[in-house]
Amino acid sequence: MSPRSLTRTLALCSAPLLCAAQGLAESPAEPANDPAPPVPQQVSFSKEIAPILLKRCVGCHGPSEPKGQYRLHNYEALLKPGASGEPSITAGKPDESELYRLIGSSDADERMPREGDPLTIDQITLIKRWIEQEARFDGPDKLTPLAALVPKKPHPAPPDSYRVPMPITGLAFRPDGKELAVGGYHEVTIWDPATGALLRRIENVEQRTLDLEYSKDGMLLAVAGGTPGQSGEVSLLNPAEGTLVATLGQLSDVAFGVAFDPTGDRLAACSADRTIQIYDLKSRTAQSPIEDHADWVLGIAWNQDGTQLASASRDKTSKVFDAKTGESLATYSGHAETVFAVAFAADGKSVYSAGGDKRIHVWSAATAKPTATIGGSSGGVGGELLAMALVGERLFSGSADRTAREYKVADLTLAKSFGGHKDYIYGLSYSEPTKRLATGSFDGEVRIWNVEDGQPVLTFYAAPGYLSAQTLP
Repeated sequence: MSPRSLTRTLALCSAPLLCAAQGLAESPAEPANDPAPPVPQQVSFSKEIAPILLKRCVGCHGPSEPKGQYRLHNYEALLKPGASGEPSITAGKPDESELYRLIGSSDADERMPREGDPLTIDQITLIKRWIEQEARFDGPDKLTPLAALVPKKPHPAPPDSYRVPMPITGLAFRPDGKELAVGGYHEVTIWDPATGALLRRIENVEQRTLDLEYSKDGMLLAVAGGTPGQSGEVSLLNPAEGTLVATLGQLSDVAFGVAFDPTGDRLAACSADRTIQIYDLKSRTAQSPIEDHADWVLGIAWNQDGTQLASASRDKTSKVFDAKTGESLATYSGHAETVFAVAFAADGKSVYSAGGDKRIHVWSAATAKPTATIGGSSGGVGGELLAMALVGERLFSGSADRTAREYKVADLTLAKSFGGHKDYIYGLSYSEPTKRLATGSFDGEVRIWNVEDGQPVLTFYAAPGYLSAQTLP
């Protein structure tokens, strides 16, 4: 007999003896009533329901282009009906709740999620119990994205060694140019740009890193990334120690860009949920989101005094906002294609935006009127422009034609081209102290260039263990 069985047997055997001993000293008791059935425990929306919706539903019913016009990326949106007009949630009445009906439907053409496996019986039962219990909300704010409600869990560990190159979608020089941060799979890697040696690996970040930026003093590294269609994150790392400092924002879809303001006191982030968020780095709090774009916000930039923000979006516009109030000040609609990247001129009077139309547009931050264009009939740009960096009098672009280019800001003429990659260039960073340009491509290679003569200095795979990260010929 096991110890556990023995304990249970002894407890059952001793019960009659205890009752008999009590009976000798006390008068007979009235027959006991049957115990009341246990009260079902209250289902937590934040801890139990939100994780299910975030993992299985938000990908198709998020804030941008939701299927059936039904959004459930936050609690308030969840309660509103979709295109059918049927109540999605009727508190206390699961059978009158369209959400419950669809997730439990036996009709494969009707059941949700439409694509992928159905929810498990346990998940459906849990959602039913939550609705029966009046569909209560237990979070801080009904507009909070589901991703921010779900208790944060450590991210999966990155692979010890990469079997294939990791596509590079974000990289950044430290301000002194002596270290280079590169996005990996659930990690950020830190490299020596002079030798290609791996210096550090920082774990516990989202699946994909889409943008990186160092603070001016190099003490913090901001990371934007996520798992497409499921979650996003804006984080601060300590690049010297290789540790996570803080998670500033958890989102319902990927974060595409981050930018420190000129003082280093605030961080702006943009994401697939169509919003721009500004975080106060001292209090680690967020101001009200800026919600003016109709689609993904892919790029973000501050002006020279931190009073304005410029954005780039998949809705084919670039905008300027008041950083304090979030008010839209100017909208440039001249691209007619997705806008991937944006930058303010040094004086804050002009904005540079680049995108799918294979042009760099220069326009007034005050009036949104165009003043110049690079590309088109004038040539010199290549394919779709996926990345851009404006530093002083140097303007750099990364293109789908596998080439990076430098332009002179003074006259917008082409200065140099940096070729050699085998795939799209998404990562781009320039170091003024070292006069080096780093380019990262979907082919997994990082290339370091001497900007003065346009010659390559170093090429390596930013994937620890792949080819032993050896320098390529």
